[in-house]
Amino acid sequence: MIAHQQLGNRPLQISRKLKMLIDAGMITLGGNRKLKIYGKLNCKSGKRMKAANRVFFSSEVEAVCAGYRPCGHCMKGEYRLWKAKA
Repeated sequence: MIAHQQLGNRPLQISRKLKMLIDAGMITLGGNRKLKIYGKLNCKSGKRMKAANRVFFSSEVEAVCAGYRPCGHCMKGEYRLWKAKA
């Protein structure tokens, strides 16, 4: 899990490092630290969250092991499975 604020101090520095990590395949999912929700990087709901609450994951397994649940907006199938288990 990588916190958004750990990527740097300046916006340009953060966006460059984030792009590099996404292109390398080290980041595939984003999440909200306070709500414990993870989803796709292009999710409309995820793009609106505060940078201070944003975290990134390399895989779905990493997110689930950290105690996060799937987003009901961009990962409907996974969310329904999670909800059925709970």
